[in-house]
Amino acid sequence: MDGKKILEEGDAGKLNRGLRFMETVLKWGGKLPLPPRIHPWTNPDKTDMRWLPINQDIHMPDNVPMPLALLDRFIEEASHRVVYDYCGCRKGFGCKDYPVEIGCLLMGDSAMESPFSVSHEVGVEEAKEHARAAVDAGLVPVVGKARVDNFLFGIKDRSRLLTVCFCCECCCITRFTRYARLDVLDPMFPRLEGVTIEVTDDCTGCGECVEQCYIQAMRLEGGRAVIGEHCRACGRCATTCPNDAIRVSIDDPDFLDKSYERIRSYVKFD
Repeated sequence: MDGKKILEEGDAGKLNRGLRFMETVLKWGGKLPLPPRIHPWTNPDKTDMRWLPINQDIHMPDNVPMPLALLDRFIEEASHRVVYDYCGCRKGFGCKDYPVEIGCLLMGDSAMESPFSVSHEVGVEEAKEHARAAVDAGLVPVVGKARVDNFLFGIKDRSRLLTVCFCCECCCITRFTRYARLDVLDPMFPRLEGVTIEVTDDCTGCGECVEQCYIQAMRLEGGRAVIGEHCRACGRCATTCPNDAIRVSIDDPDFLDKSYERIRSYVKFD
């Protein structure tokens, strides 16, 4: 199956079939014992992606940058920036809740191997505007190196491709996260350093956050929301809580540098 060809053709039916196939591989690659992790898609030595909280009211030390500053730093330092004309996942799954036209942002030399029939190179400011439009639409940036993207975009893996996915319920990353065992998930999709999310005593057990958690990491227990270990700290639950009962905090002032250095250890993009 040629992911690049499917994207170029842009046929929703073919996209759907391709995504269903990929979802099955990722689903069982996450559930099965160690051997499937040898496959490059689920090999933790080839993938390091992390969610950036989208909240505006994060509790953090003074003069510490917001998490989205990490994305800005990557955009500014990248040798090339390529924006896709649509999200293959949202198009393939017929998403009705989020903009299909907000596609992935790829950076680095290898981004220039993208199929330009469905993507285009942009400058620093346009890339930042694209990212802000995604966040304003309620999409969560997931940033780093994802080995599966080399297949999906038809780009050879030279460790020179940095991916920014803007995720909703439809996306392949969120679907994999729902199914993966923690010992498979944590090395590949670690939480952003220093971020904590907690349910406060203001919780009324309305269940809104449970419905909005697209990786199914929350549940109601004893009339109160409980955050499970699959939580990747995207902060989406806090943005939807009607009682402001979920608190997102960053307690490590060096969180941005630590995340930056870890991602840089996996991929060169300048």
